[in-house]
Amino acid sequence: MKTFTLPMTHLMAAGVAGLFIAGCAQAEHHGMKQKDIVDTAIEAGQFETLVAAVQAADLADTLKGEGPFTVFAPTDEAFAALPEGTVEELLKPENKETLQDVLTYHVVSGEIMAADAMAADSATTVQGQDITITTMDGSVMIDGATVISADIEASNGVIHVIDSVLMPQ
Repeated sequence: MKTFTLPMTHLMAAGVAGLFIAGCAQAEHHGMKQKDIVDTAIEAGQFETLVAAVQAADLADTLKGEGPFTVFAPTDEAFAALPEGTVEELLKPENKETLQDVLTYHVVSGEIMAADAMAADSATTVQGQDITITTMDGSVMIDGATVISADIEASNGVIHVIDSVLMPQ
């Protein structure tokens, strides 16, 4: 009688691969598929103003697209800290182009994780201008805005939460 033997490492690798595949199938089956940037922002509940602005600027479909994108996402509190009337003015249909400029200044093409950002000193935004990246006392600053939560992964990129709204020059 012939016996078939495999090294233990092959059996373990096959088992781990099987568990991974089963886990992915299970996650898909239970609706746990990773959401895109827009849906991730909606679900977070702290980006209502940003989401409204993205929709008013007709950028939602773009940010739901393939990507990858890195979004420096200001919170509702960051928008509230702008001078009175700024958000309302930007949301007017006649200011759509300006709103698009402001919003695309918060987006970088490609996926930049926090560790990569800490090693960089600038990045070119989708709007076309560069943002300045600095690190101070373990915090990452984007044009003076502090990253308060990093590496929120989405199916088409990553979100870094910032504490103020970035304005292009």
